[in-house]
Amino acid sequence: MNFLAHTFLSGDNEGWIVGNFLGDFLRNKQVQALPAAIREGVKLHRHIDTYTDQHPAVLQGVRRLYPEHHKYAAVLMDVYYDHLLTQNWAQYSQEPLHEFANRAYAVLLRYTDLMPEPVAQRLERMISDNWLLKYGTFEGLDFAFERMRHYVSAPTHLDGAVESLQHHMPALQEEFGVFFPDLIESIKVFK
Repeated sequence: MNFLAHTFLSGDNEGWIVGNFLGDFLRNKQVQALPAAIREGVKLHRHIDTYTDQHPAVLQGVRRLYPEHHKYAAVLMDVYYDHLLTQNWAQYSQEPLHEFANRAYAVLLRYTDLMPEPVAQRLERMISDNWLLKYGTFEGLDFAFERMRHYVSAPTHLDGAVESLQHHMPALQEEFGVFFPDLIESIKVFK
């Protein structure tokens, strides 16, 4: 899952929101220096990633994308699932998506003093470009994949990423409908 799903799955718990945001950016030693609630958010983040990577519906989607996108198929699935979450938002939340995004950004901004400088800078870009809402449009996804191309070793494997989503949308939507409720159920042990 990507930023939107991780943040959404944190609920109203500020520590979880921050920890879920930081989960991919910190080493274990850095995590240990954080307040307990944020460490719990990092733990939640890692559970979400592990659960997602092993779920049969997700693996089915990754296998479908692999011939064209190779080692980035799983990365694309994470972003696709954020897109699908925006498309199915009302099924999972009563809070309008734009209000949720603004609330999440406000929480993260309150904790920038705990973030390494590169992560705080990434958060600034995330907010200024409104990544959480951009996942909902094909143009926004294209923006995200274009940004990603600068950080990967084989950027050509990201070619046609939006087109792949459009082509496989019915199957991806069905798999997301199976997977995401299972993921929500799996995090109840944290509450």
